[in-house]
Amino acid sequence: MNNSVLQLILNAGIVVKGVLLILLSFSIVSWAIIFYKQRYFSKAQRESDYFQKVYRTNRDPRALSKATKAMTLSPIANVFKSVYSDETRRDRSDVKRQLRRYETLESVKLERYLNFLATTGSTSPFIGLFGTVWGIMTAFHGIGAAGSASLAVVAPGIAEALIATAVGLVAAIPAVIAYNYYLSRARQMIIDMEDFSEDLLELFSGAAD
Repeated sequence: MNNSVLQLILNAGIVVKGVLLILLSFSIVSWAIIFYKQRYFSKAQRESDYFQKVYRTNRDPRALSKATKAMTLSPIANVFKSVYSDETRRDRSDVKRQLRRYETLESVKLERYLNFLATTGSTSPFIGLFGTVWGIMTAFHGIGAAGSASLAVVAPGIAEALIATAVGLVAAIPAVIAYNYYLSRARQMIIDMEDFSEDLLELFSGAAD
């Protein structure tokens, strides 16, 4: 079975091969993003949990700054560090403005690369369908050239064409599932960050006063 599928791919036309190459590239990049985001969110969540644990026991900004020095992915830790190191804060309105700005930057980080997963999920089936249509057109052209519509003549061309649809779905389905899952995790972390920013607003407002 595997040999026959490989043989069909090797015997496919240049357009179908090009479509399969594009879909393979989409799939490889998508899986790289999936593994990257899994590690990213897992580490970010651990750092956030640790930061909140430290925050509950010690609310001194200097001590918190030392505790978060090694944290690079936690959105709430990064917001804290950014506001703490920003020398322009003078009063509550300045702190609030800084929090909103850094929240936006962290939200962008959390959602980075997810658009590619969405693009892969939405376009791969259509790219595969294009390869299928082209392959079927080529198959019918071959039927016309051969002057015969027997199953032996039609089957290889149709099978070759349908491979493009199958590969398109193989690329799209994991991308769609991963996009929805990671977008949900990103939005939850954004909500947690925005909620925690209220505590940081009080902390830095008190320090500024």
